[in-house]
Amino acid sequence: MANALQQLIRERLDRKGWSYGDVARRGGVPRSTVHHLATTDRVVRMPQATTLEGLAKGLELPLDTVRRAAAEACGIHVYGTPAGPDADGTAAPATDPEVDLLIASVQQLSAEDRRHVAALVESLLGRSAPSAPSAPEK
Repeated sequence: MANALQQLIRERLDRKGWSYGDVARRGGVPRSTVHHLATTDRVVRMPQATTLEGLAKGLELPLDTVRRAAAEACGIHVYGTPAGPDADGTAAPATDPEVDLLIASVQQLSAEDRRHVAALVESLLGRSAPSAPSAPEK
């Protein structure tokens, strides 16, 4: 069974009558990269941001669509909803793809590693929080 990224690429190629080379030229990515992503059953790590951007451009699809398919192909569930209208027709806020990816990736860590990540985040938040001004001495 094809993964989400394979399905997305193959469907787009079939629909538009494009080749891997067509997508590669339009997106500015190597043909071998397009071929690899379209034929590899299990993507072991998330492709680089520039690769995803080029693939999205070459496929003429929104970056978020390609990024979500790539994440799913890697076994990462991306939380949040893509930007666009909600069921009631109002605009949904765009989610930050880096935050979505971080949240999803943390679930794949061991319990001990998650504790380390939590400690790092707490440390970074404490460090970046503005310190309260000290009271003047009398």
